[in-house]
Amino acid sequence: MVTEGYRIRRTVASDWREVRSLRLEMLRDTPIAFGETLQDALTHTESEWRMRAARGTAEHGTVLVAIDPAGNWVGTMGGYVPDPGAGALLVGVYVTPEHRGREVGVFDSLLGAIEEWARGEGEVLTLHVHEDNARARAAYLRRGFTETGHRVRYVLDAASEEIEMVKRL
Repeated sequence: MVTEGYRIRRTVASDWREVRSLRLEMLRDTPIAFGETLQDALTHTESEWRMRAARGTAEHGTVLVAIDPAGNWVGTMGGYVPDPGAGALLVGVYVTPEHRGREVGVFDSLLGAIEEWARGEGEVLTLHVHEDNARARAAYLRRGFTETGHRVRYVLDAASEEIEMVKRL
């Protein structure tokens, strides 16, 4: 898929270096948005990163990446199906600061591709967003997600919660 000069594609095991680099950037930029600490991520071995990169082609799961015209990895989103009856769960959403914004379109392109994948997994796409991540919540609301009223404890801080949001596909 090519959009606005950016290429969207699934990751494969051989992408492990790029997956690692982008994940470390994500954790530095927005540590409350992910269920992993930077310190933990820094300890992962090459085999762990290869496994994570291979998720792009997993059965009932995917990881997508946005690559700019210069070949830089500038965004990612993933999805998997934790419960076949519930549909897909959106995870690992990140766009580099210099490629954010509606006018750039990276977030919208990635999300559109994830939604297309998720339609094959069910009728609903679910996500959990940290209660303090207003920028992400606004982006999801703009794209048709609604808050369910359900909250889950944030895995890295029991005093914080994540808000569940869903979108009918």
